[in-house]
Amino acid sequence: MKKLLEKYSAKLVSAGLAEAGNPLLGGLDADLEWNREDPAIPVLEKVFSGLSINSLLFSLPAEPYRSIIDFLASGEVSCIRPEDSETRTFMHDLPVVRDFTSDTIIEKLRKRKSVIIKGKGIVTWGTVSPEQAFIFYSSVCFACFVKFFSDYLRDSRRGEVSPEQDRVLKKALKHIDKYPDKPPELMSGPFKSREDVYRAVAQAGRQTVKHRLVDSFFGNVSLRWGETLFITQTTSSLDELEGCIDPCPMDGSACTSITASSEFSAHMGILRLTGMDAILHGHPKFSVIMSMNCRQENCAARGSCHIRCPEKRFIGDVPIVPGEVGTGPYGLCNTLPPSMKNNRGVIVWGHGLFTVSEGDFNSAFRNLLSIEKMCQKECLKLLERT
Repeated sequence: MKKLLEKYSAKLVSAGLAEAGNPLLGGLDADLEWNREDPAIPVLEKVFSGLSINSLLFSLPAEPYRSIIDFLASGEVSCIRPEDSETRTFMHDLPVVRDFTSDTIIEKLRKRKSVIIKGKGIVTWGTVSPEQAFIFYSSVCFACFVKFFSDYLRDSRRGEVSPEQDRVLKKALKHIDKYPDKPPELMSGPFKSREDVYRAVAQAGRQTVKHRLVDSFFGNVSLRWGETLFITQTTSSLDELEGCIDPCPMDGSACTSITASSEFSAHMGILRLTGMDAILHGHPKFSVIMSMNCRQENCAARGSCHIRCPEKRFIGDVPIVPGEVGTGPYGLCNTLPPSMKNNRGVIVWGHGLFTVSEGDFNSAFRNLLSIEKMCQKECLKLLERT
């Protein structure tokens, strides 16, 4: 257990979500263990006693997340309500409290996956492994980043930016991700064996995480080889895909897709319609922020933009479409494939970016990176005008 706790502490630091020496993780196996000593442990041990969990994470976020979260949690705020897809689907909202006490933390974590302690950090939990706590913490940071920049763009259009909001923005801009000029070289197709396919999918996932084009485990990767679609399993971490890739016959003759990504049907639709072989889906921050940047203040679809946006919108040459995970009338399997045809990528409103390529992942990764860089550049241009 100790090695597992140290592993996810290191992942928080390498992802830029926390500073070294800050994450405090506890895990319950035969005994309750911690990755390090800390004065907060007595309070968190009581939280373990009050909840049916096996892991707990408490950490002060690194910049820019720290300043952003402090701003969003300022004043009398008791809850932060981001509108990105991840939060809507998995987190719902982000409770905020002032007191670092076991009773207060237990009360909030009985109903939610996280609680923000003003000025002190974020507490998240896991029922299976510390990985869940890492995922929830990552999601809080992502959601708050997206909300802050989305709110700033909206408020700047309205002429309502506050001095404190402006101060936090200037500080946050010093810490935003700097993407490389060139994408990494990935394995080249055509692939000669299943082993090569598995290696190519795992490599693409690792590089997507390494370049911070996805947060926690919410992206997915797939590759068609012959008449089989090799796709990442639901809830799999993209930087640890070995053993988490499902081979799914394109004709549906096997039930292996039961554990595949929740966006399996969208992947199948995209490949059938475009004739491509590889799909990369990440959640790059600025692609998500720009997808939510809409000037239609009085739109009848306001509040359900993520599934019913009626506008034909683009960032540069890249279309933005609504859609939700699943196969319902507003499901991504219906909204995404038609827009992907003849485009280098598609951004789903508040959700993330999908790219495709033929034979291997090189073109898909190149487009994933270049589209996110374009969205970051466009966002910064808008911010400079305010």
